[in-house]
Amino acid sequence: MAIRYPNGKKYVPATEKKASSKKQVKKDLTFSNRGKTLEDMIDEANAYYLTVKEAVIHKKPVPIQIVNVEYPSRSAAVIREAYFRTPSTTDYNGVYKGHYIDFDAKETKNKTSFPLKNVHLHQVTHMRAVTAQGGVCFLLIRFSILNRSFVLPFSILNAAWAEMEKGGRKSIPFDVFEQDAIEIKESYSPQLDYLKAVTVLLPL
Repeated sequence: MAIRYPNGKKYVPATEKKASSKKQVKKDLTFSNRGKTLEDMIDEANAYYLTVKEAVIHKKPVPIQIVNVEYPSRSAAVIREAYFRTPSTTDYNGVYKGHYIDFDAKETKNKTSFPLKNVHLHQVTHMRAVTAQGGVCFLLIRFSILNRSFVLPFSILNAAWAEMEKGGRKSIPFDVFEQDAIEIKESYSPQLDYLKAVTVLLPL
């Protein structure tokens, strides 16, 4: 199925991009998370939180406009082409300890900084609006080569974005993560227990 952005550009999933690339970068992963993507680990954690009634957090569905459908049989339909109807906001939202949380998950192979090009203006605008209403927003960022994950408060992202718009730095240095973000320590179940880090961001 071909899915296209509102501007008509074809959407290529990250897994397909990796498969088509001739230069593969070998990931330095531990045995416990070998083969797992950041999304896999978050989904696993969310399922755990729901089961133990700790939080209700889900991945947001992506709104698409279907333009071409084939019916190979009377009981089956195959979507051949579709477009994203509107730009997506963030990946996940839900409720934790009575607070609305809204966040996006990003993964980078960069070892020294997080490029702000991985975030979109409409996502920042969305998180600003959510924060203004009392919601808790953040980025969950994984430095895959370093095998380290962080919860980055929106206030830090917002400040870095404002600096970039003024012509300043276009990335967040890794030492900012070590100093001001909350690192997620991997555990057994769930492997990426990110809510322990999020607890620090909740209003008192």
